[in-house]
Amino acid sequence: MSGRAALQTDPEPITACTVSRDVQNFDLLIEDMEAELGEAWGDLPIEDAVAFFEQPDAKELEFIAMALDDQDEADLSAVATVIKAALERDIKVIVIAEEVSPIALHQLLKLGAEEFVPYPLPDGALHDAIKRMREKDIAPPVNQEPERVATKNTGNKEAVIFAVQPMAGGTGATTLAVNLAWELTQMKGNTPPRVCLLDFGLQFGSTATYLDLQRRDVVYELLSDTEMMDQEIFMQALLPYGDHLHVLTAPPDMLPLDMVTPEDIERIVEMARTNFDYVIIDMPNTLVQWTETVLQAAHVYFVTLELDLRSAQNTLRMIKALRAEELPVEKLRYVLNRAPKFTDLSGKSRVKRLAESLDISIELMLPDGGKQVSEAGDHGAPLANSAPKNVLRKEVQKLAKSVHDLNQADAAAQ
Repeated sequence: MSGRAALQTDPEPITACTVSRDVQNFDLLIEDMEAELGEAWGDLPIEDAVAFFEQPDAKELEFIAMALDDQDEADLSAVATVIKAALERDIKVIVIAEEVSPIALHQLLKLGAEEFVPYPLPDGALHDAIKRMREKDIAPPVNQEPERVATKNTGNKEAVIFAVQPMAGGTGATTLAVNLAWELTQMKGNTPPRVCLLDFGLQFGSTATYLDLQRRDVVYELLSDTEMMDQEIFMQALLPYGDHLHVLTAPPDMLPLDMVTPEDIERIVEMARTNFDYVIIDMPNTLVQWTETVLQAAHVYFVTLELDLRSAQNTLRMIKALRAEELPVEKLRYVLNRAPKFTDLSGKSRVKRLAESLDISIELMLPDGGKQVSEAGDHGAPLANSAPKNVLRKEVQKLAKSVHDLNQADAAAQ
């Protein structure tokens, strides 16, 4: 055999492809693909991808990197066709997206795309996505739960969970959630409680505004793939406020409420529960498919309403809906926002008639804090910091203290 013949080798099989309108628009992706795969990858135009999947050269394909930008949203059907064709042939899909709307990304991920990576690519992001994708294919040992289940209990705490849901807009649910979370961190003791505030208002959540925190894309990435969430990923998605409050803000873009499933919410709440002393959940002002998940997990489910007909009607409808599904209505605790003053006998009489007509007990009366409340929200600070003597702040402080004292007493009894 000649020396020249001995040096000849078969070409390296193609194990991955980029699929795009023009791959030259994604130069960082080209560099990362070369770094990860060497010469074992190729590029396909969107219109040629499905035909290539039928060729013998495609038998070794492990995944495709579907690279999109805002111009591709005009014809998402072609992109969806490529993703479906790839999945039918057991070819995995990583979506690389630049300035693509969350709704469009949600549609593509629902089709079965394994991973989403924003473009421009962060350092190591493609490598990490490929690694996670491959780890999903590794079957767990016999008689052992998959890793994503094991990651639920990475902490050693057992948090008390409070949810807050408004019966109408402007009834003070977010104000209560934010200030209750902050007041709990201020409880005196050898070790101040660690509190997690979860903003599940995927469209209009405003805890970030009330605490002057940045909304980050990492929240969207967490919500998109909770199965791969572990303690480290979860904690990186939280933003600290002070020493003991950590906040999962709403994502920067408005998202459909059905983007997350009950399983997604359950994983997030469980992760928070095992890593904090208290978990406060700010709910959207509508019932969604995962409302039941939060209701079942919560120790107390605060419902905020005002002394008006819209709140009364919505509260009645919610109670009726929960009872129809045989859900634990007894967890609801009714909070009257802008409650009448002690000397307002007419107002107190109206509160009594409201409670009797709904057959409920209004257990918490929150006074009207006036302009200081809206100003605190605009300035991004809790009332304890911006208006410590405000009557609303004092009432929330009392609530936090009573909750903490009760929790401490229960812990001591055990």
